[in-house]
Amino acid sequence: MLLGLQNCKHYLSGEALSTVDLYTASPLIAITVLVLIVLLIEALLKQAHNLSFWVSVSGLPICAILAVMSYGTPRTAFNQMLAGGGYASLFAALFVVAALLTIILSRDYLRREHAEYGEFYILILFSTLGMMLMAAAADLIITFLGLELMSVCLYVLAGFTRKRVISNESSLKYFLLGAFATGFLLYGIAFVYGAAGTTNIRAIVDNIPAITASPLLWTGLGLLLVGLAFKVGAVPFHMWIPDVYQGSPTTVSGFMSTGAKAAAFSAFVIVFAHPQLEQHEQLRTVLAVISAASMILGNIVAIAQSNIKRMLAYSSIAHAGYMLTGLAAANQTGRDGVVFYLIAYTFMNLGAFGVLSALEQEGERNLTFDDYAGLGTRRPFIAALMSVYMLSLAGIPPFAGFFGKYYVFAAALQSHMAWLAIVGVLTSVVSVYYYLRLVMVMYFQEGVTSDANVPSRISLATLAASAVVVTALGIYPSGILTIINNLP
Repeated sequence: MLLGLQNCKHYLSGEALSTVDLYTASPLIAITVLVLIVLLIEALLKQAHNLSFWVSVSGLPICAILAVMSYGTPRTAFNQMLAGGGYASLFAALFVVAALLTIILSRDYLRREHAEYGEFYILILFSTLGMMLMAAAADLIITFLGLELMSVCLYVLAGFTRKRVISNESSLKYFLLGAFATGFLLYGIAFVYGAAGTTNIRAIVDNIPAITASPLLWTGLGLLLVGLAFKVGAVPFHMWIPDVYQGSPTTVSGFMSTGAKAAAFSAFVIVFAHPQLEQHEQLRTVLAVISAASMILGNIVAIAQSNIKRMLAYSSIAHAGYMLTGLAAANQTGRDGVVFYLIAYTFMNLGAFGVLSALEQEGERNLTFDDYAGLGTRRPFIAALMSVYMLSLAGIPPFAGFFGKYYVFAAALQSHMAWLAIVGVLTSVVSVYYYLRLVMVMYFQEGVTSDANVPSRISLATLAASAVVVTALGIYPSGILTIINNLP
């Protein structure tokens, strides 16, 4: 905290901002300007949700372009508080795309639920800004600020359909447990500061050999691990996920399971993926145990679910375990595999929740496996898209999910963690049952449910584009892997 205050004084003293600072932070500045514009629209105009929607949809691609343009050489800005280029730019583009897909897919859903308010788009944009801050953090203070900005917005979004009791319940549960996890994170930062004398991540990492025997350091890192594990939904910090995902608006559940999870993993990589930390077997063992427990519990409990949203919620716990396998491997293949997995997972899981939101009827109807019986006959195009997402989530080639799992399991084998790779493969086999169960129900069972919803063309185009990306990443993974491998 003290270092954060010192950095604030550094700029309040009158020293001008450099063009490097502004260029490095250009994606963050762009989305901040965008959300302020939407905020003014909602404040000055009545019934402006349509205008807010189109301004958001038009502005987010500009933010993504700026993120791609700033990819270049990595640099720090604002007195080494923010990082830019490379890793930060790649994740900024991913978060912006996730927000864009969520906003487009949410329009029909909000209209159907009589909750079409412009504040929804403001909250999505603010939470995206928080995610970008987490990925661009060069200081633990920025990590905390980004996490809180993202979380507070998601607490509200979880209860956005406030006339539904289950939505209010999910928001309250997420808020209470999230605030508790935030306390762990903040205490962790305080302990790490006590051991290292700084909150700058690079300075802490460089100083680890000198403070490796400090109990304050390992206590702080343990608390940081708890806080971030809660945000990714890993066992044993997963209890909130099924109820929150089920009660939240369906598109918000998709956004939380992809964008928020990717942001938490970006912080995981920034804080823990360093050779000075990775050489400590105790830390790797803890990550491996959490990974294995998440894969086992998530996949086994998902089998028993009849509600598709709860099934996807438990499967997201399992996918957090798969990605933690790459971090536990503590090698370059594992880190690259985690990034690839996050990109693939964003498109396939947002697509799956998007299909649910397109077919869900008012009053939380049309969300069970039985409701999807015969969908292949009634809605062949939507059923085909859902099948692509399910096959990819199951890790079946030639879709992106297969290569995501392949890279993290290969990383575990390279690090002599064959047992963890075996657990991953076996639990992936278990997951095939409940993913293909939905495909079988859609094509091989006759249904009586009528689908009254007619998704808009822009929603169908968005779902189709996500399916194309999932397929393209599976057929040609080397394209994105080349970019990931060259991350500075």
